[in-house]
Amino acid sequence: DNVNSAVFSPAGTLVLTASDDHTAKLWSTDSGKCMYTLVGHGHEVNSAVFSPDGTLALTASPDHSAKVWSVETGECVQTLSGHMGAVTSPMFSPN
Repeated sequence: DNVNSAVFSPAGTLVLTASDDHTAKLWSTDSGKCMYTLVGHGHEVNSAVFSPDGTLALTASPDHSAKVWSVETGECVQTLSGHMGAVTSPMFSPN
């Protein structure tokens, strides 16, 4: 499956990828191993970003939702649903 985006965490210790397989993944830059697979979207994940402090990840999908994830646990902490179309470009506020 295609990887649609990849970004480094603010500290540079993790990489967050978004994929056509309906998941995002958190990777350790030290070991190169997948730490968490973020499962919950009903379609591909278009894009994913880290919060400015690196504690949260935000994913966007054509399933009409965005999801907020804990980087520490890999758990979904909030689903933002109700959009009328695909969510394509997630972004956190800088503050």
